[in-house]
Amino acid sequence: MPITINGSGTVTGISAGGLPDNCIVTADIADNNVTTPKVSDGAITQAKRSEQLTRETSQASTSGTSIDFPNIPSWVKRITVILNGVSTSGASNNVLLQLGDSGGVETTGYISYASTVYVNLSTGEVGSGGTGVTDGFPILFGLASSIRFGAYTLYNISGNTWVATYTFGTSDAVSLAGSSQGGGNKTLSGTLDRVRLTTTGGDTFDAGLVNIMYE
Repeated sequence: MPITINGSGTVTGISAGGLPDNCIVTADIADNNVTTPKVSDGAITQAKRSEQLTRETSQASTSGTSIDFPNIPSWVKRITVILNGVSTSGASNNVLLQLGDSGGVETTGYISYASTVYVNLSTGEVGSGGTGVTDGFPILFGLASSIRFGAYTLYNISGNTWVATYTFGTSDAVSLAGSSQGGGNKTLSGTLDRVRLTTTGGDTFDAGLVNIMYE
């Protein structure tokens, strides 16, 4: 006797006595498409099964002081912000990642630490530095000719609190090369729906691409 599980999860063909011996169980999955279930707040729902890793359209970081990615869905629990050859016009100023909700991008209340190690390619001299800031998640090693490659990863740990971790390779493409890494957290006043990459110290973006992926 066939046992059928239809797309809505209803099981048919089972008698009061339970599963008979040598039965055949078939599953009728809607659209014949099985995807990896997503877990949100401990609950697996049909809606979560359709959520996939989403990549937005990349934006050129060639002008202006900020790059925004708005309209991030409320169910998102992890975000990756990717920088490809991003450069700014000034020297010794940080690039920051900031988070926001329906009230706008928040510029205070971050717990964030970053460090950098760099080497002079001509002399072999090695230097290092570090800082803690409260206005965002910083990438250190800021020269007017610096280019940055790497990614931030943001994790929603609970409620509106997000934890950040990141590593970037940096270079002026001539004499200096290094890395910048860091981490921290930020509790928003509401549900996250946007992220912003911004310059500091009056710098402007002048090269590169930025994009985000979320799930």
